[in-house]
Amino acid sequence: MLLLNRKDIQSVFTMKESIEAVKKAFMLYSQGKSEVPLRTNIQASKHNGTLLFMPAYVEDIDCASLKIVNIFPDNVKSGLPTAPAQVVLIDAKTGLVSAVLDGTYVTQLRTGAASGAAFDALARKDAKVGALIGTGGQAATQLEAMLCARNLETVRIFDLDPERLNAFVERMRQELGSYGAELIAAASSDEAVEGADILVTMTPSLKPVFNADKVKPGCTVSCVGAYQPHMQEMDPKILPRASKIYFDSQSAVLAESGDIIIPLNDGTISESAFTGELGDVLLGNLVGRENDEEIIVFETVGIGTQDLMAAKAIYDKAVAAKVGTMWE
Repeated sequence: MLLLNRKDIQSVFTMKESIEAVKKAFMLYSQGKSEVPLRTNIQASKHNGTLLFMPAYVEDIDCASLKIVNIFPDNVKSGLPTAPAQVVLIDAKTGLVSAVLDGTYVTQLRTGAASGAAFDALARKDAKVGALIGTGGQAATQLEAMLCARNLETVRIFDLDPERLNAFVERMRQELGSYGAELIAAASSDEAVEGADILVTMTPSLKPVFNADKVKPGCTVSCVGAYQPHMQEMDPKILPRASKIYFDSQSAVLAESGDIIIPLNDGTISESAFTGELGDVLLGNLVGRENDEEIIVFETVGIGTQDLMAAKAIYDKAVAAKVGTMWE
């Protein structure tokens, strides 16, 4: 069994490769070629936490996985990961565990790559301005994914905590400087969003974190943080303005995401407004962006196939490069 920590993964795997692995995951899922039960969700209410267990299986590659991921937003106050996790990769020919990977980093990679895949497929080709709301544990890979998907000139970033915002922006200027984009700490959500071609929200908020009226025509919006029915970081007013609404998994979003469940329940939208899954766009079964004025929304809650395909791609590269620690 191969043990792969964050440094091991970083040494062999890039965001571009992660986006490609996640694209494959979305296509397999939309083709019905992966078994992905809805994740088991256990509330650790005493500590404002959530315990999540996410299995997946793809017969075509004889591989399965189980991700154990625990969402504890308050960890950010202590400098701890807000989504500590491990991914167990399983050889489905024998049932033996092939590898255990740092699931916190795999989650960061594949979650960022979901937005990256959406932007690669749906965003305007000439997108130059990005916006990111939230600077928690998932934010860095969200930022890198949008920079990887489009040649952005500027990204404006906002967080309710100014100290954390400024520290994040300074760190990202150092870590992602090679992309050449100017990273700006925005004074408000409105300042971040206005004029943006690409918008990512990555927060655990219970109320909308941006004003839909500030979203310009042609913007592609990826909402990532609302993984429970009571969470709602998306301004629901964006949904009637959107030409198309896509999901990673429509069934998972309708079971889990308050961004969609709440406006469905209050009549802001109906299911007839939904376009479908990103995997079907990638497969050519659904149309993507048709003009530069369309507002397009992508809602993602994450599916186990993403973890499986990312972990398998990382494992294969690590084996080839002889990276990691063997545990007999």
